Amino acid sequence: RQWTQLAVITCEISCALIGRRGSGFGSAALCGSRCRNTEGLGCHPLRLSSLSPVRFAASLRRHVCADASRALGLVGKIKRIFLVLMIIYVSIPFIVKIFPSIQAKLVFLNFVRVPFFIDLKRPQDHGLNHTHNFYLEPESGLKAGVWHTVPAQMWREAQGKDSNWYLSTFSSSHPVILYLHGNAGTRGGDHRVQLYKVLSSLGYHVVTFDYRGWGDSEGSPSEGGMTSDALFVYDWLKQQIGKTKPLYIWGHSLGTGVATNLVRWLCDRGNPPDALILESPFTNIREEAKCHPFSMVYRYLPGFDWFFLDALTANNIRFASDENVNHISCPMLILHAEDDTVVPFYLGKKLYSMASRSQSLTGHKVQFVPFPASLGYKHKFIYRSPELPSILR
Repeated sequence: RQWTQLAVITCEISCALIGRRGSGFGSAALCGSRCRNTEGLGCHPLRLSSLSPVRFAASLRRHVCADASRALGLVGKIKRIFLVLMIIYVSIPFIVKIFPSIQAKLVFLNFVRVPFFIDLKRPQDHGLNHTHNFYLEPESGLKAGVWHTVPAQMWREAQGKDSNWYLSTFSSSHPVILYLHGNAGTRGGDHRVQLYKVLSSLGYHVVTFDYRGWGDSEGSPSEGGMTSDALFVYDWLKQQIGKTKPLYIWGHSLGTGVATNLVRWLCDRGNPPDALILESPFTNIREEAKCHPFSMVYRYLPGFDWFFLDALTANNIRFASDENVNHISCPMLILHAEDDTVVPFYLGKKLYSMASRSQSLTGHKVQFVPFPASLGYKHKFIYRSPELPSILR
């Protein structure tokens, strides 16, 4: 009897050491179901009492060694997984440095087409049944897809109309907004479509397009190419609407960098737009890259600038809005949500501070409109604000 109790206690201790829990002293469930199905060591007192001390010791040793081997095998697998992750983590900065074009793709994200399976030739599929799809040619052999949404007041009249009718609507008294979207997706992105609807309801013509390499536009993306496309569409619009009708430029996120590039160019040649609207802007791409969620796991890595940010410079990607505001001479409106996690609020505030001190903007209204975090507008839902119509007016 004493030998049996000693054996059971020993088994209890061994099970505790290997991390098992029993349901009670001497229970067959003490070591789990495996103990009941293997020969040799078992946890039931009657089975233990039939073993000699030598056989018991041998069985106990085999039992503990088997579980220890399994435990060591699991630890080994965890170590191998951790090692693979560390190799990947360390390799990525070197890969980006050696192949800087990878960083360019991460900035533009033009290959991310959301929503999927969208037919950009049919804006009516997205509730834009007063929108015309057409194509322009910014460069020889380079096609760019464009949407023109007429003011909501023309909705009924727009049904079934062709391109000539849409062109003729530019002769109306309604102002025009050229919208420059951000990275990823297309001109048919949901939050973009919702903004077109809001602006259309306020009586604006909205013209938007996909830069080269986005959507159904041809070519490969670059900062210079995007700005060149925007300038071409702007000049085309001016030809359609004439010199007297208001034409505003609206940029969102990465599109704010394109917008300030464009407006600087226009101001330098002496024909600025009527106003510049920047939604969720940043100062320059290097500062934005440091704050972007993609950089979270690397931003504190020694040499972060050398590995990642210098790759942007190698691709001639700057989007230096902080420099551009010193060459812009037209009214400017900045909209930014405090809970923006893609472009931090403080970058928009910093750009406003720079613009308000810019000598070129002296005499022009520079306004900053913050949206409290409690509203939940984040990076791309400012269009939901009921105050937006009064802000734009």
